[in-house]
Amino acid sequence: MNSAAISLHPSAAVSVSDARAPTLAAAALGGQRGERPLFRELELTLRPGQLVWLRGRNGRGKTSLLRLLAGLSTPAHGAVLCDGQPLARLAPQWRRRLLYIAHVNALKDDLTVKEALRFLGTLHGSTPADEEIVAALALLGVEHMRDRPVRTLSQGQRRRAALARLALPQPPSVWLLDEPFDALDDEGVEALHRLLTAQARRGGSALLTSHQAVALRDPVPQTLNLDDFAVAA
Repeated sequence: MNSAAISLHPSAAVSVSDARAPTLAAAALGGQRGERPLFRELELTLRPGQLVWLRGRNGRGKTSLLRLLAGLSTPAHGAVLCDGQPLARLAPQWRRRLLYIAHVNALKDDLTVKEALRFLGTLHGSTPADEEIVAALALLGVEHMRDRPVRTLSQGQRRRAALARLALPQPPSVWLLDEPFDALDDEGVEALHRLLTAQARRGGSALLTSHQAVALRDPVPQTLNLDDFAVAA
């Protein structure tokens, strides 16, 4: 795959004040699953241009933390802040600067790949054009599958199609990625590395989980170990 062909395209509507991702922070954050506490007093600051690898044992709460940071769950205590403001108070256009891709790909089986990406883009506040979708799929090596129903794709192909959301036009954003390397072959891993590098260079940021070692070197991700904030059983 040609590294020179991989780039992220900022939205034409991006202003000077929007030329960087928000700074996302967790302050004394606590999370739980049902009635069971998972972690507490977690401190995190994710700045523009920064990549962070979130680690921790199985069941420690990595997905729960990502959902808290995306505003999809309510903290047991503490707060999530975006540029110093509580996440819940953000205007919709700023909440769209947080892009969460879960371990489940969220692609509708009965839609074509192109239709599924357009649908997800619309839900996120911006409907991508056909040529933008095809270009994004090309960066992940699955543009030839754009008119195939999602249900006909393998797990690796679905993962690539879902990650194509990262290559759609967008202002500098915060990416929250749950096991993005799952089901990817070597070529898919290389493509994702290049997208993450481009994300950091353009003033975006990313927090990602991965059970396998993150071999990215440009930039080298910082590490946050959720075991350090675990609540004793």
